[in-house]
Amino acid sequence: MARRDAWEDNVHQKTILIVDDDVNICDLLRLYLQHENYELTFAHDGSTALTIFREKKPSLVILDLMLPVINGWEVCRLIRQESDVPIIMLTARDDTSDKVAGLDSGADDYIVKPFDPREVAARVRAHIRRRDAAPQSIPRRITIDGLTVDLDAYEVRYRDAVIDFKPREIQLLYFLLSHKNMAFSREQLLDQVWGYDYAGETRTVDVHVQRLREKLRGKTRSWRIATVWGVGYKAEDC
Repeated sequence: MARRDAWEDNVHQKTILIVDDDVNICDLLRLYLQHENYELTFAHDGSTALTIFREKKPSLVILDLMLPVINGWEVCRLIRQESDVPIIMLTARDDTSDKVAGLDSGADDYIVKPFDPREVAARVRAHIRRRDAAPQSIPRRITIDGLTVDLDAYEVRYRDAVIDFKPREIQLLYFLLSHKNMAFSREQLLDQVWGYDYAGETRTVDVHVQRLREKLRGKTRSWRIATVWGVGYKAEDC
């Protein structure tokens, strides 16, 4: 069964898991989200967050990075191994390397504290709307030339051997292969794969494509990840 089916959203009410050790932040988000017909549940450390996540199967997770017991990066990575639920990260650190690390660990969005709670609510609505609108019949596993990209297992295999791919690399590779021979701009890839309105450099796409090419070297015969000059990238038949 596809992971989306296993973590299927409640039709009438979405559950949102809010993870932050600052009770004031939790109360502020409760104030703005409780009127959106969401069921809200809270955790104040990483270990409790994982327990509640597995029990409640939320529609979306708002996750602080600096958590006790298990930090937010690790919580995100562990959730991403089990589910493609949207994850919005919160942090007081506005450093680009922290943003990249958070997104690479599998987060879909990144908001820096202090934030406007109305913006958080708007992003929650956008991610849930995008998730609800996503087609349900797209294959979750793609195999080409002995290379398998499996979104349910969140892994990439080549001739039955697992290759070390980060969650975002898996998502990018899957997206390109599921739209083979179609060219996408960097902005389109950020929107479709990262799933948020990226306000910084599009260089992150170039970095991830380079990583894919390095890890796939010698493992693709009938296709390649090609640069489309003046546009962006595509997975194309050789």
